[in-house]
Amino acid sequence: MFIDRRRFTGIAVAVLAASGIVALSSGTPASAADCGYLFDDFHYNTSADTALTANGWTPRSYQGGPGVAGANWSPANVTFPTANGDKVAQLTAYTDGTAAGTGHAELYSTQKRYLEGTYASRIKFTDTPASGPDGDHINETFFTISPLNSDLDPTYSELDISEYLPNGGWGETGPINYQTTWYTYQNEPWYADNLHSSQRSSLDGWHDLVAQVADGHVVYWIDGVQVGDHGGKYFPRQTMTINWNLWFIDLAAHAGGKSTYVQQVDWVLFAKNQVLSPAQATSQAAGYRTGGTAFLDTVASSGTCSNPSTPPSSPPSSPPTSQPPATGCSDAPEWAFGNVYLGGALAKHEKSKYGDPSGPASGQGKHLWKARYWTQGSEPGWTEQWQDLGPC
Repeated sequence: MFIDRRRFTGIAVAVLAASGIVALSSGTPASAADCGYLFDDFHYNTSADTALTANGWTPRSYQGGPGVAGANWSPANVTFPTANGDKVAQLTAYTDGTAAGTGHAELYSTQKRYLEGTYASRIKFTDTPASGPDGDHINETFFTISPLNSDLDPTYSELDISEYLPNGGWGETGPINYQTTWYTYQNEPWYADNLHSSQRSSLDGWHDLVAQVADGHVVYWIDGVQVGDHGGKYFPRQTMTINWNLWFIDLAAHAGGKSTYVQQVDWVLFAKNQVLSPAQATSQAAGYRTGGTAFLDTVASSGTCSNPSTPPSSPPSSPPTSQPPATGCSDAPEWAFGNVYLGGALAKHEKSKYGDPSGPASGQGKHLWKARYWTQGSEPGWTEQWQDLGPC
C-alpha cells in the first residue's frame, strides 16, 4: 500500500517551485451535496488505546517499504506525550546504522474514504535528532494515498502534502521539502509520473500544512503561504487514507552510534467537499479544541453537510447488536458500504478492481469476509478490518 521510493532521479515531473515559495490564487470552493468533518486532537494514552482504533486510526505494524529494507515498523514507535500543555501524536524513528537496528513509525486512517475537500494538520518537523549523531537521510511526512493495484495503475492516487528531508536524500542536499501529486508509478524498472514542488529552507519547528483538493486542482499551503498548485491528470481519482510516517531513506549518511528522530502531530482536520482557507482550517481546529472537542467524525458516504458544532459520535459507544448472524456464503449478506458490522460478522463481496466500491469489480469473484472488529465504510479486500475466508 505504501510505495518504496528508492530513487527520485530520472522521474517524469513538472517542477512548479524549484526553490522558495510562491503565492497564487486559492481556487474556487468545491460544489457538492455531501460534506462532513474529521477532527482529532490525539488525546490517547498509547498506541494500544482502544479509543485510537475505535476512532479510525491504525499504528503500523506490518513490515516492508518505504525506506530501509529490513527495518522494523512498530506500533510502539507511536506515542502520545504532552507538548505545550496538550497531547500530541509522536512518531519516533531510530537507527544504529544497520537494518536490524533501524525502526520506523507510521499512523494512518484505517478507512480509505477521503477524496475532495480540505486536509489540514499542525506538525512539528525537526532538523536534528533527539539523541545521537546528526546527518541521517530521514523523511518526515504527511500524505494521503490509495493502493497501487498494479504497475502504472491509472487510478492510483497519492498526495504528499509534505515530505521534509532535513539532511537531504534521493541525491539532494538538505534541508528540502516536497509536495508531490502522483498519477502512477512502477518499481521495476523505476518509473514515476507525478508533479512536485519543493522548498529549500529549514522547516524546523511547528507548521500548519493545508491541501485543498477541488475543481481539478490540489493547492498546497504552509503557514498560510501557497507552495504549489497541481492539476490535470494528477488530480486524485479515488478515495485515500490519511497518513503520517517517519522513516530513513537509506543508511548511507549515518555517522555511527544510535540516532533517534521524532516528528509530532498536534491535530488533523478534514472538511469533505469544501475548500477552507488555511486561516479557516486552523480557526476551525482551534474552535474544536477550545470547545472541548477532542475528536469528531461526520464524514459520511451520503447526505447533507452536518453541523460541525454538534457532531454525532462515530463509532457509537454502543454499536447495534441486531445484525443477523451468518455461518457461511449461503446465508452471509452482501457487503454494503453504509452498514455497520460488528467484530466476527460475515459478509460476501467481490473486491473492487481499484479500491473504489462503486467502480469495476476485480474479477476474482465473491469471497466470504469476516469483520475483525467494528467497521463501517471499509471495503473488504482493501482494508485491514476484514479477514478473507476464501471464495464463495
